[in-house]
Amino acid sequence: MALLDKFAAAGAIRDQLSSGGHDPTRVVIDEIISPTEGMVEGRHTILAGTNNYLGLTFDPACIAAGIKALETQGTGTTGSRMANGSFASHAALEQELAGFYNVPYGMVFSTGYAANLGTLVALLKPGDAVLLDADAHASLYDGCQMSGADIFRFRHNDVDSLEKRLQRLGERARDCLVVTEGLYSVLGDCAPLNEIVELKKRYGALLLVDEAHSLGVYGDRGCGVAEAQGVMHDVDFFVGTFSKSLGAMGGFCVSSHAELALIRYVSRPFIFTASPSPSIIASTHEALRQLQARPELRDSLWRNARRLHQGLETMGFDIGPEVSPVVAVRLGRKEVALPFWNRLLENGVYTNLMAPPASPDQNSYIRCSVSAAHTEQQVEKILEMFGRTRETA
Repeated sequence: MALLDKFAAAGAIRDQLSSGGHDPTRVVIDEIISPTEGMVEGRHTILAGTNNYLGLTFDPACIAAGIKALETQGTGTTGSRMANGSFASHAALEQELAGFYNVPYGMVFSTGYAANLGTLVALLKPGDAVLLDADAHASLYDGCQMSGADIFRFRHNDVDSLEKRLQRLGERARDCLVVTEGLYSVLGDCAPLNEIVELKKRYGALLLVDEAHSLGVYGDRGCGVAEAQGVMHDVDFFVGTFSKSLGAMGGFCVSSHAELALIRYVSRPFIFTASPSPSIIASTHEALRQLQARPELRDSLWRNARRLHQGLETMGFDIGPEVSPVVAVRLGRKEVALPFWNRLLENGVYTNLMAPPASPDQNSYIRCSVSAAHTEQQVEKILEMFGRTRETA
C-alpha cells in the first residue's frame, strides 16, 4: 500500500458529505454579524450550532480587554510557557481559575484539546489503569492512549458498568483514574457525578471531570455539573476549555492536588506548545468575570434551552429526555440526516450534523447548541425551520 493510498477512504467520506449540496465540515461563515447571526453564501443565517453558550464573543468588555492586551503586550508570546512565553497574565488567569473552583492550583493550556492531552499524559503512565466513559470526547481518548495506560471503558453514564470495571481491577482500583465529562456535547446529557463520586470514594480512585460544555452553564456560580450536583470538593481534577462559554480559545486544569504544579515539568503538550496570545488571555479573563457577575446570562440561556426542547418535542421530533443547552434531534440514518441538515442551512439555520463515527451510536443527529444571546424570535424561527424542513423532506 502506497503511503497516500489511505486517503481514498477520506475522499469517499468527503464525496458522500458533499452529495447533498454542502459538506458540513467545510461550511464557511463569510461574515459574523453577532453571536447568533452570520452570512453564509449570501444568506442571513441564524447560528444554532456554535457552543457560544453565554454569547460573550461580542461582549464589549471582553473585546476591550483583548484590544488593550494587543496594544500593551503584542500579538503573541512567540514561545512556550517553559521557554519565553509565560507572561504575568497567564499566571493571573491560572490563579483566577483556581479560585473560581475553590482549589489552590491551576494551569492554562493553549487549547482545550491540549489541556486534556497534557493533563492525562502527565497523570498516567504505562501500567496505570484509567476507566473512561465510552462516549468521552476524542481528546480524552487520545490523552489516555498517548499515556500508554491500560484503558477500561465503561458504558456511557452507567454506574453499574463502572463499578464492575472497578471490581475487576481489584487492588489496582485504588490507584486508578476515572475520566468523565460533565455535560456531553452530542446528546446533551449529564454524567451522574454524585453516583460516580460515591464509587470513587468506595474504591479509592481518583476522578477527572471535563467541564468543557458545562462551565458557565450549570451550578449556582456556573462552575459546571459537579457544582450543580454538590460534589465539587470530591473531584480531583477539573479540565475545561475557553472556547465555549468564555468565547475564546484555550484550556485549563485546576486541582486541589499540589502535584498539578509539577505537571508543567513533565507534560509534553504543555512544554512544547506556544502559550496563548495575550489578547486571548485578556478576553478570557474578562469573560470569566462576566460569567460570575452576570447570572442573568444563565437565566436567558436556560429559558431558550427549555423553549427549544419543548418546541421540538411538541412537534414530535425524537430528542433526548434531558433539557440542556445542547439539543440533539435523532434522525437515524445519515442518508436522512444529511439532506435534512442541508435544507436547514438553505433555510437560514446553521446546525451541526453528527453522524457515525462522530456520534456516540450508529444514529445520525442534527445538533443545536443554544445561546443566551438568542432572542425569543430567533428560537421561534429555528423551530419554524425544523417544521418546514420536515414537511419538505
